[in-house]
Amino acid sequence: MAKIVFLDEYSLGGNDLSSIKSLGEYIGYDRTAPEQVLERSKGATVIISNKVYISREIMLQLPDLKLIAIAATGMNNVDLEAAAELGIDVKNVSGYSTYSVAEATVCDALSLLKNSTYYDHYFKSGAYAATTDIFHFGRPISMLRGKNWGIIGLGTIGHQVATLAEAFGCKVAYYSTSGVARKERFPQMELSELLGWADVVSIHSPLNARTAGLIGAEQLQQMKPTAIIINVARGGIIDEQALANALNSKTIAGAALDVFSKEPLPSSPLYDLNDPYFLLASPHTAWAADDAVEKLIEGIYTNIKDFLLSLSL
Repeated sequence: MAKIVFLDEYSLGGNDLSSIKSLGEYIGYDRTAPEQVLERSKGATVIISNKVYISREIMLQLPDLKLIAIAATGMNNVDLEAAAELGIDVKNVSGYSTYSVAEATVCDALSLLKNSTYYDHYFKSGAYAATTDIFHFGRPISMLRGKNWGIIGLGTIGHQVATLAEAFGCKVAYYSTSGVARKERFPQMELSELLGWADVVSIHSPLNARTAGLIGAEQLQQMKPTAIIINVARGGIIDEQALANALNSKTIAGAALDVFSKEPLPSSPLYDLNDPYFLLASPHTAWAADDAVEKLIEGIYTNIKDFLLSLSL
């Protein structure tokens, strides 16, 4: 019977893992520190990991390891070159969070344009109860309809965001981070053109040599002062210090971030903005709708089951 070790169960939010557990001798750990990886993985046929790094050094000391099942799409938590050399398969799960991330992107845009966080606080703080005014106009409220929506990275998630944006009555254009021109139903623009045109900019690209630091002070200056920017892709694409400066100087009207240069983010100028309502932030949860997590678990189960069947284990 195959031994299956899950190194960071917490990353799936306490959802039901019984299907995966049925596949073999299962051991799960809530969290695993780097120095615990080797000891906990000894004898494992399959390791499941979301963010715990599996290095060449670790793999060399695990002769029974046949499969690393990544509980995510991104594969940067595994030394893929070493795995290939050692004959260890690596399987990820793609597509499970497309709709969750796309919906979160639109939710962020609407929240910023409607200044929802400010008005929610105005009500809950007691300020509304203390006034005789029926209406309060402390912050501007904008419609999404009629806005120009610029997408950076028109992949699977970018396409879904484009579809939703169109449904809200937006005009959509995109910038290709790969530099490859494809036949799309949306116009392609250079980055500077897109930033100057868009009322909403959302980022849906991987973090790589082309996208690291893609949005810095110069790019933020190219945006409209009424525009907002949303990053639900990867931290490191936006220069966080430059973004904080742009928000403090009102160079742009707002930002929403679900990803950060370090996660969790220990300290940052984003915590000390002149006006905190200019930033809407969430702790890397855009992907994590319950439905999406269930689909991810199903994908992990299928990857492991199919692999074990191929080994007749």
